[in-house]
Amino acid sequence: MPELPSAVALQGLIAVLEVLGVAVFAISGALTAARKEMDPFGFIVLGVATAVGGGTIRDLVLGLPVFWVAKPHYLITCIVAALPVFWLARLLDSRYKALVWADALGMALFTVTGTQKALAAGAAPSVAIAMGIMTAAFGGVVRDILCGESPLMLRKEIYATAALAGGSLFVVLQELGAPREVQALAAFALTFTVRALAILRGWSLPHYRRPDKPLDGPPKWRE
Repeated sequence: MPELPSAVALQGLIAVLEVLGVAVFAISGALTAARKEMDPFGFIVLGVATAVGGGTIRDLVLGLPVFWVAKPHYLITCIVAALPVFWLARLLDSRYKALVWADALGMALFTVTGTQKALAAGAAPSVAIAMGIMTAAFGGVVRDILCGESPLMLRKEIYATAALAGGSLFVVLQELGAPREVQALAAFALTFTVRALAILRGWSLPHYRRPDKPLDGPPKWRE
């Protein structure tokens, strides 16, 4: 049975979003390399790791062919996007601010592609949402670990929560039978909006506060 035009249109939109997401995340990885004053090879490594890290884990978990291995143009996109940052990053007044916004855009794009790809593979809605979060956030985790920094996802600010909101909206709209393009664009808009507001207004989730006696080790018994 031939695919419905709306399904074909969604697949085309998702393909475009995935290429854009790869490029934007590669740039965010390269901006981190700029902050760490790496050489051009470091820019490429961080750009590639950031761009394909989450999607690679997603595909392995779902038992699918790894997307950038099956379609090498994604790898080329990473390199083409990341390498010019070696010469262009110095033109930015605040490389960290550019990194944060590039990361926000990339995670919004990958929330949509990760959730949709999991649903297309037959995953349950809850699993699809988890795959959307994984695709959106784990590339940044790989980037931060390679740079010896605390992963942004594990800090108190709203990060993975934005992907959770967007992925959940995608699933709900699909269950309601909304047009496929609306599903994708609405999920993207919600993810980016939540993350953007968190950046601009300093929103964060409640975080654990240690008691007066920190749990840094076993208690010292008094004699």
